[in-house]
Amino acid sequence: MEKIDVVQDYTPPLARDGKFHVRLIEGRFQNWRRLTSWPLLALFFGLVWVRVDGQPWLLFSFEQRRINLFGSALSWHDLPLLAGLMIAGASLLFFLAVAWGRIWCGFACPQSIWTWLFIRIEQFTEGRASQRARQEHQPLTAALLLRRVVKHGLWMLLATATATTFTGYFVPIREIVADSVNLEMSPALWGWIVIMAALTYANAGLVREKICLHACPYSRFQGVMFDRETRSVSYDHGRGEPRANRRNAGADSGDCVDCGICVQVCPTGIDIRDGLQAACIDCGACIDACDNVMEKIQRPTGLIRFASEAEFAGEKARLLRPRLAGYGAVIIAAMGGVLWGFAGTTDLLVEIRRDRGALFTQLDEHTVCNNYRVKVESFAKVLSPINVSVQGPEQFELFGAETIDLNESNSTWLPYRVCGIDIEQPRSTLTFNFQGPQALASKETTFLTQRK
Repeated sequence: MEKIDVVQDYTPPLARDGKFHVRLIEGRFQNWRRLTSWPLLALFFGLVWVRVDGQPWLLFSFEQRRINLFGSALSWHDLPLLAGLMIAGASLLFFLAVAWGRIWCGFACPQSIWTWLFIRIEQFTEGRASQRARQEHQPLTAALLLRRVVKHGLWMLLATATATTFTGYFVPIREIVADSVNLEMSPALWGWIVIMAALTYANAGLVREKICLHACPYSRFQGVMFDRETRSVSYDHGRGEPRANRRNAGADSGDCVDCGICVQVCPTGIDIRDGLQAACIDCGACIDACDNVMEKIQRPTGLIRFASEAEFAGEKARLLRPRLAGYGAVIIAAMGGVLWGFAGTTDLLVEIRRDRGALFTQLDEHTVCNNYRVKVESFAKVLSPINVSVQGPEQFELFGAETIDLNESNSTWLPYRVCGIDIEQPRSTLTFNFQGPQALASKETTFLTQRK
């Protein structure tokens, strides 16, 4: 496989005074990219507002120590299920990398999606890439200043909406909006939103391709994911070389007319004709640009296309191969484990702690009491009263609230005393039972006496 070129301190060839202006292009790959990115954007900005039975459909609440996941309430004890989802997602990412290179980066990565949005805003306010490049060397006029102010204002507006929406997956979005309107939002929440908005503004508006080139680790280890049959955006050297423009083209000239549009449309500013490079995110922009040029000069399209090293060598690329099968097996196993875990989740969690001040209390010759603290945490959609009782091999009596109103005492430590009569053993097993209309839980603890 051809070695991936990793260039340190890389500068895009079209950068002027350190700034790179991306030329927008239309084509089938850009249409596919929009068919991928727009639904993802709609889900990101829309899911945070969805409520089911009065509860957010997707919420990671630190305050309530619960996760609302598509209508199911999970506790933080169920976090391993999310780890399983992450393993499945990572395996899917590796699967795509082996099959089609960095297609995730070019079509679905949030950094790429927001970068394209910011570029769209930049073109709307300041004009096309060539016009923006010329303006870099022109005196700053009032009209140009106004355009830049509008551009940065729209950038900050989008960044703030992004940060607020992202925060809404951890704090209910309706509370955030209401508190911000009433100027009652906590300083910590304000600070978080400001920091997230500033990072979004910087990543998508100011540094852009530098994130893909220097900050993203995926470009560094993608080389070990590739094999001879990995399809990625590639330039057909055999067909395109030697390059020549239409005026100087001869009988031995290749199809590449050296127009440079493939470089102008690249969001990372690379020249795909130089071969496979770590900076390429496989977005297909150069394919659309080259195909447009080939159609205009009446030559076959596909000079730049998704192709593998095996294809260029005249071999037939296999769809199924061991590495792909391995990643597919990991995806299936991880998802199977997650589904099995969801089937075993509970709506009621109980914690019991002994009183550390005294191991036991001797009331009289026959009666010994132990003190406990009990916390009941329900993750049901509707909180119902929970009845509390104890049982064991000895005669025990419970002192404390026999019914817990979870609407008032959910996830609250409550004191209880359990007394035993004529307990012979120094240590006995005691079981707390918690029963409600929709949930049942039991928790064992120990009952101590002074007898030996």
